[in-house]
Amino acid sequence: MVLVPVAEALERLLDGAVPLAGESVPLIEAVDRVLAEAVVALRTQPPFNASAMDGYAVRVADVASVPSKLSVIGIAPAGRGFDGAVGQGQAVRIFTGAPLPHGADTIVIQENVRDLGGGNIEVFEPTAEWRNIRRVGLDFSKGDVLLEKGRLLDPAALSLAASANHPRVSVVKRPLVAIIATGDELLQPGSELGPDQIISSNAYGVAAAAQSVGARALDLGIAADRKDAIAALVRKAVAAGADVIVTLGGASVGDHDLIHDVLTSEGMTLGFWKIAMRPGKPLMFGRLGDVRCIGLPGNPVASLVCSQLFLKPLLARLGGRDHRQDIRQARLGAAMAANDLRQDYVRAVVREDGSGLVATPFGIQDSSMLRMLADANGLVVRAPFAPASVAGDACSVLMLR
Repeated sequence: MVLVPVAEALERLLDGAVPLAGESVPLIEAVDRVLAEAVVALRTQPPFNASAMDGYAVRVADVASVPSKLSVIGIAPAGRGFDGAVGQGQAVRIFTGAPLPHGADTIVIQENVRDLGGGNIEVFEPTAEWRNIRRVGLDFSKGDVLLEKGRLLDPAALSLAASANHPRVSVVKRPLVAIIATGDELLQPGSELGPDQIISSNAYGVAAAAQSVGARALDLGIAADRKDAIAALVRKAVAAGADVIVTLGGASVGDHDLIHDVLTSEGMTLGFWKIAMRPGKPLMFGRLGDVRCIGLPGNPVASLVCSQLFLKPLLARLGGRDHRQDIRQARLGAAMAANDLRQDYVRAVVREDGSGLVATPFGIQDSSMLRMLADANGLVVRAPFAPASVAGDACSVLMLR
């Protein structure tokens, strides 16, 4: 079988992937969600001319020259405006956020006023017309488009939607990823291991990768190396409404690698199987109706590297997000041998040395070694048939953190 190049595999996997339908959620649950519809202002803010400072609402004509003596005829706290009007020689005590009384056209801040007693004040600093006043509609007006479709809802966006009088917003549904581990040798963390058993670890990293781009993860547990056991969990994933089914292990060509047969027997149309990359060659992708199926390798590092390269971009697109790999230029911190026909993703430690980034690959790259991946903060990306390199040569690095 011809190995599919990484770029082509990603293109095939993303083909036809569009944001999922929208759903209405309360604002309090909308943080880090993507808008499925634009948010339009349902009101004007501020809805009236409002004081921006604590002080006195006056007529600018009465304070054009100072000192100026005025009589205080009322008070206007926030939420309760003054009912009357400000006339010649008059002032209203006002607080931040209160409506500007009729007749007034400026605010004198309280620091520029002296209380003379008996309901009288003296203004000793002049002010200008509309000074310290937030004009009606200063922030937005009813009907304004405040947040565009596709906006990721951060704290400021949520506060803006609330200010525009929206208790709920329409957001793109979060993709649901059903995760199925396979293998008779696997047990859950915390188990007592037999002599031929290991701990199932991949599902936790894959779930975390999915959640990092806004998806939901449904861990369906471990299926035994039997077609009926795997098929039962695949059907459970479909029944749960999964948008993506991820299988872990069993995607190669051994006698116990059953994923391909099970998924095709369930109706999956194969998109590709086996790609020209290391680690992760056995990656499989297909469509089961509207459900996308990704068969990840069983080796832990290969599973997580493939999740970074393929699963996260797919889930981001389904969730309406813009996801781009963080590729940077660096210099090698150690020599590397010539590469073969597969694109290589080499675990490395990337550091800044004052003149740029230096990526130092680990000497051993076995795809079962998770500790090395946890210690790495980048992957040196080497093209197929890349020649041997020495320390100091330029390289590309996919940053992991």
